[in-house]
Parts: sequence; structure tokens; C-alpha cells
Amino acid sequence: MQTLTTLNLGYNQISDVGAQYLANALRTNTTLTTFNLNWNQIGAVGAQHIADALRTNATLTTLNLSENGIGAFGAQYLAHALLTNTALTILNLDRNQIGAAGAQFIADLLRNNTVTFVL
Repeated sequence: MQTLTTLNLGYNQISDVGAQYLANALRTNTTLTTFNLNWNQIGAVGAQHIADALRTNATLTTLNLSENGIGAFGAQYLAHALLTNTALTILNLDRNQIGAAGAQFIADLLRNNTVTFVL
């Protein structure tokens, strides 16, 4: 039996509402290791839903949220979730307009987490 381990949903205009549906599935998924959600118009609210899912997901190792516009608040939600998540090792936040405040949240995360690569 084959198991889905990589899911690429880039460039699909998923938005915050779609991110909520995907986050609900991610909470209980035990096989997905790589998830690409780049360029999907996901904002801070969508990032919060994904962050909530990351608090319980123990299998996802790579998450690409590049080019979504999550902003500083979205970065904060993700950073707080990753304080307890030890599975995620690669997080791509390229072109999300997180600004200095968002960068500070991510810097604080890097001091206390196993995330080894943040773009």
C-alpha cells in the first residue's frame, strides 16, 4: 500500500479559508512529511490555523509557505507553535513581508527549536 508523503498545492489561491481546511486535516495526518503551500494568498489567519495544526502534527518535516503574505503576526503564530513541534526541520517563509517584528519571532524560535533551515 502506497502512502502520500509529499503534497504540492502551490499556486492554487487557497486563501485563509482553504488553509483552515488543510490545517484540520494536518492535525491528524501521520504520513505527510513535505507540504508545499507557496503562492496561495494565505495571510496571518491562515498561518494561525496551520500553526495550530503544527502543535499536534509529529510527522511534517518540511513546510513551504513562501509568497503568501503571512506578515509579522503569521510569523509569530508559527514561531509559537514550533516551540513545541520537534518534527519540522525546514520552514520556508520567503516573500511573506514578516518585517523586523516577524524576523524577531523567528530568531527567538531558532534559539529554542530543532528547525534547522528557515528561508
